[in-house]
Amino acid sequence: MGPEFQIEEHKFLSSLGLEGHNVGCYIAGKWKAHGPTVTSVNPSSNKPIATVVEGTVDDYEEALKACDAAKKEWMQTPAPKRGEIVRQIGDVLRANLDALGRLVSLEMGKILPEGIGEVQEFIDMCDFAVGLSRQINGSVIPSERPNHAMLECWNPLGIVGVITAFNFPCAVLGWNACIALVCGNCVVWKGSPSTPLVTVAVTKLIAQVLEKNGLSGAIFTGLCGGADIGEKISNDKRINLVSFTGSTKVGHLVQAAVNSRFGKCLLELSGNNAIIVMDDADLSMVVRSVLFASVGTAGQRCTTCRRLFLHEKIYKETLDKLLKAYSQVKAGDPLVEGTLLGPIHTTTGVKVYQEGIEKIKKQNGVILTGGKVIEREGNYVEPTIVEISHDAPVVQEELFCPILYVFQFKTFEEAVELNNSVPQGLSSSIFTKNPELIFRWTGPLGSDCGIANVNIPTNGAEIGGAFGGEKATGGGREAGSDSWKQYMRRSTCTINYGRTLPLAQGINFGSDN
Repeated sequence: MGPEFQIEEHKFLSSLGLEGHNVGCYIAGKWKAHGPTVTSVNPSSNKPIATVVEGTVDDYEEALKACDAAKKEWMQTPAPKRGEIVRQIGDVLRANLDALGRLVSLEMGKILPEGIGEVQEFIDMCDFAVGLSRQINGSVIPSERPNHAMLECWNPLGIVGVITAFNFPCAVLGWNACIALVCGNCVVWKGSPSTPLVTVAVTKLIAQVLEKNGLSGAIFTGLCGGADIGEKISNDKRINLVSFTGSTKVGHLVQAAVNSRFGKCLLELSGNNAIIVMDDADLSMVVRSVLFASVGTAGQRCTTCRRLFLHEKIYKETLDKLLKAYSQVKAGDPLVEGTLLGPIHTTTGVKVYQEGIEKIKKQNGVILTGGKVIEREGNYVEPTIVEISHDAPVVQEELFCPILYVFQFKTFEEAVELNNSVPQGLSSSIFTKNPELIFRWTGPLGSDCGIANVNIPTNGAEIGGAFGGEKATGGGREAGSDSWKQYMRRSTCTINYGRTLPLAQGINFGSDN
């Protein structure tokens, strides 16, 4: 890494106040932490970036006491005024878009356009939430009784806990926090242990807005820490909703803990996403889409395409085009313009890739391209395409790396059945020009995933739609549509504005005197 890059890195770290040593917890408006010191590592070189002090269980308890005390004031703040605070958060993110996007790329490893795009997604969520702050409305329901009215009243839950993963260390917080805040909830956020600088930087920007407006810092709590902090969030009765993004294995544990105390849980877990290509598809569009969906973020998106079903009539042609496109993908530093493939986030992720390749070989998979670790500084692996039986156990897993399985099929029904045959149910896509197949794909006997796209890849969701999946993906929904309802509690209110007491269903229980 040359001196010019080091100067540039110094600039954007300095602009975010992240050079050297950092305190990792924002508690009741103050930065404090008493846990171990961890080092943030650049995955493109495995060299240290800066250090962060993590929080302890005692730090967490101090934060929750302050948050619990602050929630009443925030809950009673009018929703449009809460929206104004979120609008200001969007503005401070806009002012730091480039620097924060570069930090995401530096610490996580995704290429710079994706790093900046992730911060932009948070900004877009702020805009969405500002509008929502004037539209959080219930229903007026006709009553069967004379002189009665029925209303739906929506009120804040109180405190929302958000646990995010390394692959989207900024945007997923935005999906949750923007909505939670305008709905009147305080937010407690634990970012990924391997992206602590993003957690600190985003929290600092949100803290600026709270301090500028004279609001309690406990409205938003940012915590750097490990599994012990995550366990506290899951088991804490003061936290009414826990939104967790991560593996299905850990999601099971979070759900069990939250359910045991009758809390609410929003899970966004593993994906094993498929693209189906019919014989009438536009193949130039298909190749571009599959390349982005399978290689983007080095295969470390929950919406990454991991299974590709090609109609037998266009199988060889499509595969040849895809292999040619793969051969032109060059790995490189994610902050350098033109790079399409950045590093795997950690050395552990590289081991998962290597173990996955060994499983594939043992289960009679044929590697058509890739399959090796790239011999260079950092955590780089070759994007890989594999021919294998769909019945192979490894196909049922989510390997969080750029490995794509390809399969032939004969009929639409066969492809849909294969798409739906895995435990996960996050994202799916079909490429076709046939209107009948489009509506069958999105209908009750089509894709069983939370996202069922047509003529676009499995990744790259817009914030206006609800994001999430079914089955082992967890069933939660984040971002747009009516996802806001998960962050509030609903009361049905029946008002009698008359002078008699008629009962529902015409029940007569004594005289009305």
